[in-house]
Amino acid sequence: MAAEPGQPGTVLITGAGRGLGRELARQYARAGWRVIACGRAFPADGFEERVEFQPLDVTDPASIRSLAAQLADRPLDVLVNNAAVRSRAPGLVALEPEAFLDVISANTLAPILMAKALLPNLRLAAGPLIANIGSRAGSMAEGLLDDDDDDYAYRCSKAALNMATVQLARDLKPAGITVLALHPGWVKTDMGGPEAALPAEDSARGLCEIIHCASVEDSGSFLTFDGKRVGW
Repeated sequence: MAAEPGQPGTVLITGAGRGLGRELARQYARAGWRVIACGRAFPADGFEERVEFQPLDVTDPASIRSLAAQLADRPLDVLVNNAAVRSRAPGLVALEPEAFLDVISANTLAPILMAKALLPNLRLAAGPLIANIGSRAGSMAEGLLDDDDDDYAYRCSKAALNMATVQLARDLKPAGITVLALHPGWVKTDMGGPEAALPAEDSARGLCEIIHCASVEDSGSFLTFDGKRVGW
């Protein structure tokens, strides 16, 4: 089980400069956690107390290695792979190979590289956990039921992240590391847009609760922010 709020746990959150990542950092800090907030640039309005900013470009392997070197020998209880992007021009007609691969790099490869780079830090914690912020849009079973999203790259990247989560869960379970795929809902952020139904505060609160309650027996699960299981 990941460290409970108020206990001396450390969480690292990617894409923490805005949106859901920013709200996750805020809620963890208010609960007494030590927060390592990672992003390309420090937010103009700053962070709360107990939040340490570390520069990170998740699409640059050298930046990930530099972060790992900066954090060497520091225990890490929770890694939240939250940073993600969408296509600039979704749809089949507008699809561009380079733009497609940029989305895959940020949404699929980066979480794997983060897990690899920070594995020594996770091993230093008791009951560590990796939370990959995925999306129901990447679900083969549910992604097309009530969703007209035509962003090929985003959908494919999140489907691939699901497989990465399952593979990581299998590989890391012997070390006692829990790995989850979490769907945050349609969140009111720059990415989600103004028509989204769910405030970032509510999504982050639900995600934190799932993370706090999870154990290694739950590893490899795909869950919504309110605890429902998502079909692969």
